[in-house]
Amino acid sequence: MGDSVIKIDNLLKNYGQNEVLKGVNMSVNKGDIYGVIGKNGAGKTTLFKVILGLSASNGGSMSILGATNEKENNTARSKIGFLVGVNFYNYLSGEENLHYYRRLKGVKDTSDVKRVLEIVGLDHNAAKMPVKKYSLGMKQRLGIANALLGDPEILIFDEPTNGLDPQGIMDIRNMLQKINEEEGKTIIVSSHILSELQNTAHRFGMLYNGIVIKELDQEDLRVRANVTSINVADEDLEKATNALKEAGVDIKGTEQAMDSLENYYFSLIGGENNA
Repeated sequence: MGDSVIKIDNLLKNYGQNEVLKGVNMSVNKGDIYGVIGKNGAGKTTLFKVILGLSASNGGSMSILGATNEKENNTARSKIGFLVGVNFYNYLSGEENLHYYRRLKGVKDTSDVKRVLEIVGLDHNAAKMPVKKYSLGMKQRLGIANALLGDPEILIFDEPTNGLDPQGIMDIRNMLQKINEEEGKTIIVSSHILSELQNTAHRFGMLYNGIVIKELDQEDLRVRANVTSINVADEDLEKATNALKEAGVDIKGTEQAMDSLENYYFSLIGGENNA
């Protein structure tokens, strides 16, 4: 941790008179799962498109994997995989779709499709099935598999759990953490479900009104909570509740409580009415 793979300084993006990004500063470290937090319209998708080179910025600077100019950034972008919306041909199977995108990306190794399908947990039957028969969760898995083609260093996922049920959300969370840990990928992910993002990411950037108003990590949430919990044996629970000190309870361990990401976000932007 600590080496920036994406460094953004005072990034600007306008659509006509509409200022979407108003001077974004953000740093993503190697090995991060970096969560981008923001309400709809905060600029999350626009930020991702600028990072990916799908939309040009109107000012500021950005460095991807140590690049010092935009030409080097364009070269570095070949090492980014992304899921920004799910776009597949419904009449093709999952496997056929991945081979299409593999060729489009210039990945010559045909076995890469099998590799990424195994990572996301789509078995042989699912791989051969037409995408039109896929559930939303299966489509999201296929989208993540597509992002993994070519073995990129950085992955960007825009709302990968959007529309999923609780089980699907947990499955995607576990998958992202596994990809981060076992495949060694740096991941940038956005979600409007802040409690889920808190369980997934290591660091967070809070995007509000076109600006990253705060970057923080899990330890910042623990410090902010300013509360410590104490674990005691079950048989000591009643004594501990009534009079912990006087009872001489056998304390098994302590753990610092963590403030919720949602509370932190709303405290910064001035309450839920501004979300």
